[in-house]
Amino acid sequence: MYLDHYGLREPPFSITPDPRFVFLSERHRDALAHLSYGIGQGGGSGFVQLTGEVGTGKTTISRLLLEQLPADARVALILNPLLSPTELLEAIGEELRLDLDGRRGNVKALVDALNAYLLEAHAAGLRVVLIIDEAQNLSAAALEQVRLLTNLETATQKLLQIILLGQPELREQLARPELRQLAQRITARYHLDPLDADESEAYLRHRWAVAGGGEFPFTRSAARRLYRHAGGVPRLLNVIAERALLAGYARGERPIGDRLLDQAAAEVLAPRARALRVPLMLGSAVAIGLTAFAVWHWLPRRASPVHAAAHVVVARKPALAKPAAMARTPTAQPVFALLDADAFALRLAASKGDPQPIWMQLLALWTVGPGEASATSAQACPKTLAPGLFCATGNARLSELAQFDRPSLLKLHANGRTVWALLLGLGSTQAMLRLDGTTFTVHRSALEDALDGYATVWRGPREVGLPLKHGDTGPAVDWLRARLLSAHPPHASPQQPGAQSGSYDDPLVAAVRGVQRDFGLRSDGVFGPETLLALMAADRNGPHLRRMSE
Repeated sequence: MYLDHYGLREPPFSITPDPRFVFLSERHRDALAHLSYGIGQGGGSGFVQLTGEVGTGKTTISRLLLEQLPADARVALILNPLLSPTELLEAIGEELRLDLDGRRGNVKALVDALNAYLLEAHAAGLRVVLIIDEAQNLSAAALEQVRLLTNLETATQKLLQIILLGQPELREQLARPELRQLAQRITARYHLDPLDADESEAYLRHRWAVAGGGEFPFTRSAARRLYRHAGGVPRLLNVIAERALLAGYARGERPIGDRLLDQAAAEVLAPRARALRVPLMLGSAVAIGLTAFAVWHWLPRRASPVHAAAHVVVARKPALAKPAAMARTPTAQPVFALLDADAFALRLAASKGDPQPIWMQLLALWTVGPGEASATSAQACPKTLAPGLFCATGNARLSELAQFDRPSLLKLHANGRTVWALLLGLGSTQAMLRLDGTTFTVHRSALEDALDGYATVWRGPREVGLPLKHGDTGPAVDWLRARLLSAHPPHASPQQPGAQSGSYDDPLVAAVRGVQRDFGLRSDGVFGPETLLALMAADRNGPHLRRMSE
């Protein structure tokens, strides 16, 4: 009803995944490239995994992929994976238009029919791709059945390429020990992060132009506030923008400013999120209660030592994979005050800025005793604080810290001052911080704007000394080689990091470069602190970032 008012041909902010409205940010282009790689490799590759928070555009990317399929591709698209293993096989057969008469309910008959089809397709020069959307809903039994389908192969290549699309819970599922065989077959992983502030505005303008709009309907300030409310999640950007357009039409306001935008966001955001927008000046009793609960909740548990012989799957980009032992349930998550950008800026400005206590809290999470390291020695952040205790520091976006999946100290700028806070949890639109003895949540976009660096410590294998360079030998190189092999079992390729030599040789350097590229690190082949941190992101030992229920 507002189309004529704004001079539009069609609604610009519909949440239907229409490929015509796709805005390919750099991260969306990367995601599409990963899926295209999976299909382009045909049977020569394993699983391809794309994950992302709700509303970040996974389904839209998959629809765009389907429009760009090569002529020799045959695709089975499963949209509802809440199926038993047998039902899943039947659904795949139906998608590929197989004759299932007399075979339904019989796993062997269904697999035989699928195998015969795949062999015929291979002989005809066709590639067959299975795409499973919302794959986090697959049961363990169904996931195992999917893995077994990759055993359908010729002497030289696999007959079925499988692409898994899902929410971050999918990474947690695949980190479970009983599914390690499947996880080892994932050859490409990508996690789709929300848009940043500039990308969000470009996204809104792009959709507005595709819908036939002329002058952009939001002020620059309102567009920035829209990003902060939505946290860069495209679906939330659409929902809030749509509501704001309706309000602007009803009230005859154009352009749409901050006040109307804030009202629209308040009407469409989840009630729980709105209820958490409490004033900055909390009563002293409430503040004390929250602080006491936070201290109890985050009281460190002693982590088990890391053994080199442990079989752990490498987390690839950006694998924020938590094992079942570390999983948190949303019902167990305490409710803390949610600060918007203005309240967060006031909190930073009022902070004492003393880094000593916050370093002590980070060390306590790893049960670091006085005999190992002190807050004073840790602040210098040497690569090795003590045998088996490492430190890394640098510049990174929150999306990169999410890949490491460890509590980290964040260096924040506040009116020319530096304030250190402890990052405890991270979601698509919110983050959990501890600052000056208080735990609270803040909009991720506001935190990103203030971020000026990070530092973290973690436990690892005692035999590893950093850095490792080409030609090095010794127990540290042996550990690194075994670690990479746990995620990439050797095949016929001589470029696998196998046991051809006991030194940090060319295949091992190439494997390390691959890990560095996947985590957005400098791809120099030198095994330093950040590369070790990336390799150990999926370890069960020690604390991980809390997943925010938003």
